[in-house]
Amino acid sequence: MVIKKICCIGAGYVGGPTCSVIALKCPDITVTVVDKSKERIAQWNSEKLPIYEPGLDEVVRQCRGINLFFSTNIATAIKEADLIFISVNTPTKTFGNGKGRAADLKYVESAARIIADVATGHKIVVEKSTVPVRAAESIMNVLRANQRSGVSYQILSNPEFLSEGTAIDNLLNADRVLIGGEDTNEGNAAVEELCWVYEHWIPRINIITTNTWSSELSKLAANAFLAQRISSINSLSAVCEATGANVSEVAMAVGRDSRIGPKFLQASVGFGGSCFQKDILNLVYICECLNLPEVAAYWQQVIDINEYQKSRFSAKIIESLFNTVTDKQIAILGFAFKKDTGDTRESPAIHVAKTLLDEGAKLHIYDPKVVIFNISCYYFNVENCQILEDLTHPYITDEPENVKDSITIHSNAYSATSGTHAIVVCTEWDEFTALDFQKIYKNMIKPAYVFDGRMILNHEELAKIGFVVHTIGKRMSRTGINRSWGTPYRV
Repeated sequence: MVIKKICCIGAGYVGGPTCSVIALKCPDITVTVVDKSKERIAQWNSEKLPIYEPGLDEVVRQCRGINLFFSTNIATAIKEADLIFISVNTPTKTFGNGKGRAADLKYVESAARIIADVATGHKIVVEKSTVPVRAAESIMNVLRANQRSGVSYQILSNPEFLSEGTAIDNLLNADRVLIGGEDTNEGNAAVEELCWVYEHWIPRINIITTNTWSSELSKLAANAFLAQRISSINSLSAVCEATGANVSEVAMAVGRDSRIGPKFLQASVGFGGSCFQKDILNLVYICECLNLPEVAAYWQQVIDINEYQKSRFSAKIIESLFNTVTDKQIAILGFAFKKDTGDTRESPAIHVAKTLLDEGAKLHIYDPKVVIFNISCYYFNVENCQILEDLTHPYITDEPENVKDSITIHSNAYSATSGTHAIVVCTEWDEFTALDFQKIYKNMIKPAYVFDGRMILNHEELAKIGFVVHTIGKRMSRTGINRSWGTPYRV
């Protein structure tokens, strides 16, 4: 069997970029990305894609209409495909057994049932979504229970290891591609078929093959390890503030150890995104179900420290502003969970903004991509702007109208900060380091505060301008900026 046509069910942050790069590197393969959302598919077929990812626009333009297609015709794409990626959302359950921890696999099951209903011939079905261990077995159970004459399946696990903001580079220059399958003749043959697709641009030495369950667990483990590093350095940032140590210096010293390395040791307000928290909670739930409470507690602590860091940062903002922010104007710079993406899922900015709103603050929010690349967010306070959707979600507030009245969405940082008491940096966008803070300071209410939740600004220069500066992981001093959260000094 030679793969000639690929179908990807799910046109999101994984399916869209992954299949765009496959189409770019495999011009002999026709790739069709399908989704039930007509609006999302229309955006993929427009000049303004539904997600922002550096380099993605160029890849899509090169391939779209040639061997890359975006469609809502799911049945036809499945029938014609030799290989089918399942790349749908797997959110954490919000009710029922496993609420708040277990992965909700309803979209995966739905995709499997659609495949079972319409597939013909032999299909290789590849789980690309992050799923619990043995989810492939569940997919196979659905397919085989509804198997028709002349139809056969092989189920593979091919987890993604993409980092938003660098996803295209991650795909083009992957550290590894992981493929898991059944240890049978048919299973091994299916693995080789998928290997052949990736070998168009990935050296075979970087393609790892395992059994299905090792592949599924490896994805959860990778995200758990990365999140653990962030929570570890964030826990030490609290120690640094209490003792006078500098968390950046500690991270540099620790990172020079070749056994540890420097990556993911940047202290901040906390991690976010669609994967870290969801995957760790999934791992915790699996451990509990396997009667491994000590292991579950270990990984739960990674989440607990992340929540502690966000709460600690938010509380210090209120404490520093004379223990009240009622009716105070506060600028939030950055709403995406990290730079170079428009994704706001689990963003620390949501937690910070909610805390300040609950305390009666008036928020002025600016993010360069959340605003621009969500098509309804070109004007202030548009009803279906992503930022407003996040902050008026039922899980965030039961008074959405009051929240809307307390938020203004801005199109630039200067507008967002004008007339405010404080600036809170929640995302490490490069443009924030290049702002004219002399100009910003002149237009703020005095004393003017800066709370740098990402440690990206030049704190000494800000202090010289006149700002009261607070950051994570170091005290303030008379010669620089930091002494403590509660009693800052200015040069």
